[in-house]
Amino acid sequence: MAKLVSSTYGDALFELALEENKLDEFFDEIAMSREIFLQNEELLKLLNHPKIVKEEKLAVVEKVFRGQVSDEVLGFLHIIVTKDRYNDITDIFDYFLRRVKRHKGIGEAMVTSAIPLSKEQKAAVEKKLLETTKYTSFEMDYRIDPGIIGGLVIRIDDRVVDSSLKTQIDTLSRQLSKIQLS
Repeated sequence: MAKLVSSTYGDALFELALEENKLDEFFDEIAMSREIFLQNEELLKLLNHPKIVKEEKLAVVEKVFRGQVSDEVLGFLHIIVTKDRYNDITDIFDYFLRRVKRHKGIGEAMVTSAIPLSKEQKAAVEKKLLETTKYTSFEMDYRIDPGIIGGLVIRIDDRVVDSSLKTQIDTLSRQLSKIQLS
């Protein structure tokens, strides 16, 4: 359900941004608004408080965001509050930001390796990803997990390429366990 909510609202904002020719402006404003919500847990608690009426919640949103974001984004925040969707606000923002990046051809890749990669290795991974995907650039997130033993695990959107030694060993182990010795 949360995914449907975030995509419905995120798509609506995306379409508005395209229609108004303000994709970059909305992207920056939503990214900034997301950070405000993430850094101020009290703001979300206030919006979620059942004893605070909507008018007061709207006044708080108005006070926090007026002058910080465009009238369109402020109006969007009003809709979220009016429709009681504040629990989904960061998911909506995340969806919108990913949608804009996809539209611009920017991919997000998370690369996990057993040991830190050198600059040359990182450049080679990014080059290979650019050659094998539809993206024109990538935002790379490198992580270290000694548990994969060796190789790489690359996650782009909902796709995973797992060439880690751990996975190869696990696969081999499963195949060996199926062999019947007579």
